Amino acid sequence: MASGDAFAKCLLQSESLVEYILETSVYPREHEQLKEIRQATIDKFGYKSEMLVPADEGQFLSMLLKIMNPKKTIEIGVFTGYSLLTTALALGDDVKGEEMEFEFAFVDADKYNYIKYHERLIKLVKIGGVIAYDNTLWFGSVAYEENKGMPERLLIQRSSIVELNSYLASDSRIELSQISIGDGVTLCRRIR
Repeated sequence: MASGDAFAKCLLQSESLVEYILETSVYPREHEQLKEIRQATIDKFGYKSEMLVPADEGQFLSMLLKIMNPKKTIEIGVFTGYSLLTTALALGDDVKGEEMEFEFAFVDADKYNYIKYHERLIKLVKIGGVIAYDNTLWFGSVAYEENKGMPERLLIQRSSIVELNSYLASDSRIELSQISIGDGVTLCRRIR
C-alpha cells in the first residue's frame, strides 16, 4: 500500500510516522496471505479499499487474540476477508465450537446497525469476552463540528458512529477502551 493510501485511514497526523510504523513493525511481520488480500483489495476496489482493516490494526487484533486465546469468535462484516483471516491465523489449534457463547466478536459492518449488533452480541459474548467495533472515530469526523466540510460518504454514517460511542459509554454491562489505531477501534469487555 502506498504511504498515501495507508495514511488516508490513520488518525496519526504524520504521514512519515505512519510509514515508519508500517515499514518497521507491521509489513515485515504481516502474513503472506494477508499481504495478498490487502494488495488484491487495493487493486480491485481502488478508493473503496479504505474499507479494508488497516494492517497495523490487524496486527493489533492478532496480538489481542493471542493474549486472550479465545476458543470461539464471531465476525460481523468481512469485506474481502482481511480481518477474518487475521482472526483465523491468531487462533490456536485447540479451537472448540460446542458452546453457544463467544469469547471475541469483531464488528466492521454497516454503521447504522452497530447498536443493534451490540445488543445481540451482548447476549452471545460471554462475561469476560470482548466485542471490538471498528471505525469508531470515523476518519476523525466524530470530533468535527457537524457538517464541517466532510465528504458526503463520511457525513452519511457519522451520526451513527457518534450515537454508538455515546451508547457504549453509558452501557453498564461493559468496560470499554477506545483506541486510536486505524480508524478507531473500541474494545468492550462484557462484565455482566
